[in-house]
Amino acid sequence: MYDTLPVFKKGYDLLIEIYKMTTGLSREYKYTIGEKLKNETLELLLQIYKANLSREKEIHIDKCRENTEAVRLLIRLLHDLRQINIKRMIGLNVLIESVSKQLSGWKKSVSKGTLDNKAEAAGNG
Repeated sequence: MYDTLPVFKKGYDLLIEIYKMTTGLSREYKYTIGEKLKNETLELLLQIYKANLSREKEIHIDKCRENTEAVRLLIRLLHDLRQINIKRMIGLNVLIESVSKQLSGWKKSVSKGTLDNKAEAAGNG
């Protein structure tokens, strides 16, 4: 089940922290950058779910990694706009980095499996 995946759990923790953080944003940023940030993080979780179900996991994992970088950029932007302090930015980046590393490991695992399957098929062909 997707919700038992460590990468999903960390991504969900990130989403919860982002929802908590956006309540403190000024009105100007809450409904622009804040909403974009929540949507990117939700999309990240949806792509993790899709990757878990799909045979073509790499496509969804790559999309997850794109979402992760978008979230990282938006967090930095909020810090530069003085909407969040350095402590909060670092805390969010720790979660983002954890998700990113797990996605990289998952992609390597999937890629290795794909290469092993192709080599096995070539050997039997």
